[in-house]
Amino acid sequence: MAVKIRLRRMGQKKAPFYRIVVADSRSPRDGKFIEEIGTYDPTTDPSTYKVNEELAKKWLANGAQPTEVVARIFKSVGIEK
Repeated sequence: MAVKIRLRRMGQKKAPFYRIVVADSRSPRDGKFIEEIGTYDPTTDPSTYKVNEELAKKWLANGAQPTEVVARIFKSVGIEK
């Protein structure tokens, strides 16, 4: 099972809010996920994000692959693979 760390879209139309989740790569974007590890809000200036570093490092150590956007968020928080 290929596991990805990616964004799950929440919020209303034209007001996106994202949760950073660990999910099977075959599941849909807003579908079933394994665990929620943070949030990302691009509507604020500057964008805000909260990441549970412990969980993120655990999943990266177990082989989960972050998407490009999540990798940028992790880099700004200070989480390196």
